[in-house]
Amino acid sequence: MKVVGINGSARKDGNTAILIRRVFAELEKEGIETELIQLAGKKIRGCTACQKCRDNQDKLCSVKNDSFNKCFEKILEADGIILGSPTYFADLTPEMKALIDRAGYVARANGDLLKRKVGAAVSAVRRAGAIHTLDSINHLFLISQMIVPGSIYWNLGIGREKGEVEADIEGMQTMQVLGENMAWLLKKVNS
Repeated sequence: MKVVGINGSARKDGNTAILIRRVFAELEKEGIETELIQLAGKKIRGCTACQKCRDNQDKLCSVKNDSFNKCFEKILEADGIILGSPTYFADLTPEMKALIDRAGYVARANGDLLKRKVGAAVSAVRRAGAIHTLDSINHLFLISQMIVPGSIYWNLGIGREKGEVEADIEGMQTMQVLGENMAWLLKKVNS
């Protein structure tokens, strides 16, 4: 089994990556392979609504001049998906939103490619807006017929400067339990 985590932050290896890696630690303890993709420095534009993915039926977006298709191929290979975003002005990053819009459209246009994969949303937040960010990510999971595990609190960690989320004891415990629950669920789904 494999879980791919996509860090939607413009800051590579920042708080969002730290949270995803905390979830990964629990998955890896259970023998689940993990891979982190960081969107920092990558170009992903929004959906152009060309609908060519419906015509082509090749499991790819027809827009080929950015990083989306490589990310989407990794998503398709995985049994589980973690999408992480910092909270910018009470919402997810534009890169993560672009990834969600295109992944959702391409998946649905090609026969519900994400159906019954396990998905978890994670957000790093300075103060407020994380629930909206998590909700936006979960919309992709739920409309794609994915299965979403819970944790002991909302999947967020509080911190502004790089590394500050590690001092959020409850946030880190939430990521630990999320990883445990995701591993359990992946084993059930794949048994």
